[in-house]
Amino acid sequence: MLLKPNPTNSCFGCGAANPRGMQLTFEQDDAARSIRGAFRLGAEYQGGASFVHGGIIATVLDEAMGKVNRFRGARAVTAELTIEYIKPVPIDADLAIEAHEVDKKGRSMFYVGEIRNSAGDLLARGRGRFVEIGPARSATDAATTVAP
Repeated sequence: MLLKPNPTNSCFGCGAANPRGMQLTFEQDDAARSIRGAFRLGAEYQGGASFVHGGIIATVLDEAMGKVNRFRGARAVTAELTIEYIKPVPIDADLAIEAHEVDKKGRSMFYVGEIRNSAGDLLARGRGRFVEIGPARSATDAATTVAP
């Protein structure tokens, strides 16, 4: 299932209502229980030396991992986020991301996300702990409120 940016959501990463946002699109793979995406990050997301800014890398990983909440029907927020920057991520390059769950303990869900280049080389890995704050919102609720 394709997860396009929601036109009523002003989230910086995945909302279409934020003109300065990234408006990321993901794909939900129900069989593998993973979230995937393919994208390019342009010069507006540059840190230094023609590489993507580390904070943007963290944002993309957080967004993909946050979408994994969909498999549990949970509304959860990021409680901890650790990023391992393995290789510099070049701007204007084809990139792929994938995220999935690795554990659940009580209200805490533990996810991993990875960014790879078109050759399949691992560039960055994120590990996140997300804490459930309630059930997922319905489409009606999502249209009237801002996603976490």
